[in-house]
Amino acid sequence: MNVQADFATDPSGKADDIVLAVRNLKKHFPIRDGVFQRVIGHVKAVDGVSFNIRRGETVGLVGESGCGKSTLGRCVSGLSDPTSGGVYFGISAADCARLDEHQSTGAAVPSPDIADIEARHRIDLLEGHAQRRFRRNCQMVFQDSFASLNPRHLVVDIVGRPLRVYKEASGAELTERVVALLEQVGLGRHHLYRYPHQFSGGQRQRISIARALALDPELIVLDEPTSALDVSVQAQILNLLNDLQRDHNLAYLFITHDLAVVQHMADRLVAMYLGRVSETGETKTVFEDPQHPYTLALMAAKPDLTDDEGAKLQALEGNIPDPARPPQGCRFHTRCPVATPICGWEIDDVVRWLEESPGMFDTLAGVERGSAFDASLRFSDTGSAERLAAALRSPEMPAAMQHAMEELSVDGASVRIRFQEVDEVQLTDRGSNHHVACVLDPRKD
Repeated sequence: MNVQADFATDPSGKADDIVLAVRNLKKHFPIRDGVFQRVIGHVKAVDGVSFNIRRGETVGLVGESGCGKSTLGRCVSGLSDPTSGGVYFGISAADCARLDEHQSTGAAVPSPDIADIEARHRIDLLEGHAQRRFRRNCQMVFQDSFASLNPRHLVVDIVGRPLRVYKEASGAELTERVVALLEQVGLGRHHLYRYPHQFSGGQRQRISIARALALDPELIVLDEPTSALDVSVQAQILNLLNDLQRDHNLAYLFITHDLAVVQHMADRLVAMYLGRVSETGETKTVFEDPQHPYTLALMAAKPDLTDDEGAKLQALEGNIPDPARPPQGCRFHTRCPVATPICGWEIDDVVRWLEESPGMFDTLAGVERGSAFDASLRFSDTGSAERLAAALRSPEMPAAMQHAMEELSVDGASVRIRFQEVDEVQLTDRGSNHHVACVLDPRKD
């Protein structure tokens, strides 16, 4: 079931307060090799993400390092152009519904009304006044405050630059505007003529926030804004962000790996794994009833999120798959403790296991693929082929993977393997504006 249309709905009745909409966004980075640097593949950093951000709302984007959070943030802020899909600024709920309907049809060529919506709202297509309007209304606060502030500029120049660029103020008026911004973030006039290196990490982040507020934006993208700070300073910055949001009715996209911060800050949560959304919903709903094993694993790694005093730090087993060849079906199935035969086991799962077994991998001569689920693995000797077949039948291999194999046979130095074919697992509606990309549904158990 495709639930993209559900993103345009809002139980609070504020559907027309959409500040920004992300629709089927993809960002793939080419992999080049050889003398001529030919493209031999793509790293799928973001691979089909959709959600809305509404006025005055905080959307928490969470996931492990490498899941695509920061890349998505750069696309949302216009710092990186998407490979496909789009980010739409200032779009209405009605236009969102038209976009969703168009995408559900799979039409390659947009109709005139869809082309008009994209020309007016898709940020990588905006020009002139529309582009300047987006640029001033979408600001970003980076993780490394020291790297994001020019070390040769004074604070008055750093915070005042947006005002000068957009000709909002100059001279004495500019200085007073900068002072007012600094006071909003807990600094003052006596900080105007200092350089970034003369401040602590928390103070530098306050300067970054003051700069982001200079043009009174509608949306601020916060990319791990507190991860480099001490715990006490983190709390000060988070409380500051809450106060500013209340005073200015700001919308935040809050990118973090810390679920405790998301629980404190976010109205809605979007969990990402390997470039795709695994679970999304209102923060309270997701924390009270997490339904994706990945979300449960993230929570289990934060004992402070539970009242259980005996809770221990837990780590996900296995390595994160290569984003250049993400797993079929559910992308989390290679590390999932409750994976089933219909989660998307494939030939690459066997190849990944071989890569982690150097002695056997060295004898692999090639892979003749019929599809992602069907292939013959050729070895340089018959013994390696027989050892692989025996290993795939052994208790050491996941039972779900074994049950997903429809064929496993040895023909000389080749092993023929065929898995049950499945489609990419899509987000499904679990009620209360809660969506999960998992074949397991507790309500049906």
